[in-house]
Amino acid sequence: MDRTTLCDHPLARLALALTGALLYTALASPAMAASEPTTKVVECGVQSCLLVSGRRDDPALLVSINGQVVEVEGGQNWRVRVPVETVRQWSAPNARTIEVGLLTAQAQVASSASVDLPIGLLGNLTDLAVLEVRAR
Repeated sequence: MDRTTLCDHPLARLALALTGALLYTALASPAMAASEPTTKVVECGVQSCLLVSGRRDDPALLVSINGQVVEVEGGQNWRVRVPVETVRQWSAPNARTIEVGLLTAQAQVASSASVDLPIGLLGNLTDLAVLEVRAR
């Protein structure tokens, strides 16, 4: 009888390759998702600001929000505070996302991402005269 190992069998090699690919995908996916820009509302003086943060491979890339180049703090890991009123002016009415772009020095888009805003940030404010709540 031939003394080949299980790993020498073509199907076993295929199974090992698939397992490795699945493991790589599972480990790589969270890291890729973490590189997307994030947003949250923070205080900045007497007003509220939107804190936008993200990562760029090249610190020389410029950051834009809805097409407006902004000055950021940091190098590869960057962040910027933008007054909510300014975000409102740069966005469509009732927007739920902003477009965050990375630009080269020649203003060419290196990458762009649509980033969710905190829920209700740019929604209309409605004054309620009456709110009726019923129990079933």
